[in-house]
Amino acid sequence: MEEKSLKIMYVASEASPFVQTGGLGDVMGALPTALAALRKDCNIGCILPLYKQVGDIYRDKMQKLLDISFNLSWRNTGAAVYSLDRCGVTYYFIENHYYFDRESLYGEYDDGERFVFFGRAVAEFLSYEEYTPDVLHANDWQASSAILFLNTDYKHLGVKTVFTIHNIEFQGKMNPYVLGDVFGLNESYLEVLSHRGDINLMKCGMILADKVTTVSPNYACELRHDYFSHGLGDIVNLIYDKLVGIINGIDYGYYSPELGGDIDYKYSKRTVRSGKAKNKESLLRELSLSTDEDIPLLIMVTRLTEQKGIDLLLGVADELLSLNLQLIILGTGERKYEERLVELEKKYPNFKAFLMFDRVLAKRLYASADILLMPSKAEPCGLSQMIATAYGTVPIVRSVGGLCDTIIPYNNEFCCGFRFDNYNAHELLYTVKLAADVFKNKEKWHGIRKRAINRDFSWNNSAKEYMLIYEEIIK
Repeated sequence: MEEKSLKIMYVASEASPFVQTGGLGDVMGALPTALAALRKDCNIGCILPLYKQVGDIYRDKMQKLLDISFNLSWRNTGAAVYSLDRCGVTYYFIENHYYFDRESLYGEYDDGERFVFFGRAVAEFLSYEEYTPDVLHANDWQASSAILFLNTDYKHLGVKTVFTIHNIEFQGKMNPYVLGDVFGLNESYLEVLSHRGDINLMKCGMILADKVTTVSPNYACELRHDYFSHGLGDIVNLIYDKLVGIINGIDYGYYSPELGGDIDYKYSKRTVRSGKAKNKESLLRELSLSTDEDIPLLIMVTRLTEQKGIDLLLGVADELLSLNLQLIILGTGERKYEERLVELEKKYPNFKAFLMFDRVLAKRLYASADILLMPSKAEPCGLSQMIATAYGTVPIVRSVGGLCDTIIPYNNEFCCGFRFDNYNAHELLYTVKLAADVFKNKEKWHGIRKRAINRDFSWNNSAKEYMLIYEEIIK
């Protein structure tokens, strides 16, 4: 008898390239694809809401599978389910115009009800034998109610579950009265669903899943403390024996100096020294900055928020920009930060601020820069530091979350960057000065740069670790 193909079904509120607002979309666009490439014997799917923002370029390729109907508490409701095959993964889309034809993916007054509906629709869809998976992998609070319903009304399906915390700051909190009104559950479920007076869907996923993961090993440790877990430290400690940290990956097809997309000059790991020099000179001439090769070029590609450590940089900006270096910042965010950067640009000729989101310019910066600054206050995994290494740009990071897991610090024989420990502006400044001093020794710097560009943060590595988890909980 032929062995049954293992079925893995991802559930998320966004996935690249269909619809995306942040890092969750990157992960859901890459991890299922990587797993499908790794394990041809597996059936890989991913379920998403069909938002109005999903473009016709994808809608025109979708096939309608079926209509489903179910109750959401007292509401007699339902959805249409569509599918689309891409890169070895079957993507399923839950269509309900009332809940998902909105101007924004998130931030609506009834987000709680919208995503509880989504979770119920997922469970109902999976009750059709053809689509019932061995493992359901839900991501962040918007998908966690699927795990809840697979543990209640659809428990007979026997589906094993994994829940991933991408950003614990957003928890899906609701007033407890919705337990009956939206979930259709009685008060006996309050213990599982409530936390400190609220229904909390992040907690729900953590408690009910067979395995819980987050996006770096160090972040998994940090989450035991309320400072990092935004009040859920007690729950993290309760389920810590089933929590695993797995580093996210990056797309080396997109972030590739050798393929050369969007950068001025292609280069490989072997030609990183000359390739970066040519890209740097080209960019600096275009921006009317000094092309002196002895002056290090620093960049930040970031959201301008407190979490990303922009306060640290601004705290020592005058001292930093008085050094023999050049700095370019690309990003948007809070108005107070943008206004301060504009002031600094007027004051210092060695500083440029691009207050925009521009993927092409970002890649040009990575290809040209000597140093990436990433002084984050909190960073579950981090993406910029891994992209920087792909281009041979040396990161300066704070020892927090995934930054600690991915960047091996100076004075280590495997050093690929620099780290500082405390959330302190002058520690950042000291580390920049140290890196700038090391930069003067061209051979030593090239050794650090070579170790950086030879780091491997491919999704293939992450997919292997997730596959081990799926096999473990099935057994």
